[in-house]
Amino acid sequence: MNRLSLQASIAERDVMRYTPAGIPIASGKLQHASKVVEAGVERLVEFEVAALAAGEISGRFNQLELGEIFQFHGFLARKNRNSKSLVFHITEITAAQS
Repeated sequence: MNRLSLQASIAERDVMRYTPAGIPIASGKLQHASKVVEAGVERLVEFEVAALAAGEISGRFNQLELGEIFQFHGFLARKNRNSKSLVFHITEITAAQS
């Protein structure tokens, strides 16, 4: 199953665009930072990931405050057919869990 849930903030956001079929696409970069325990050792994990929201959820993504933390849910897919880079496709946004 390809399902990703990530607590992150929007680090940057691009201008809303539309597919030839008229579907709105909002894209940007999400920034994540957390502490996890791996092999009994606490580790700081920080990264940015390319993300996009298509359709109805794109309007909500486009209105979120930059830097504010939210819970993003979705899946990973290739940036395009020939790319090895991954993009996080957002399908749901909820309030961040403490």
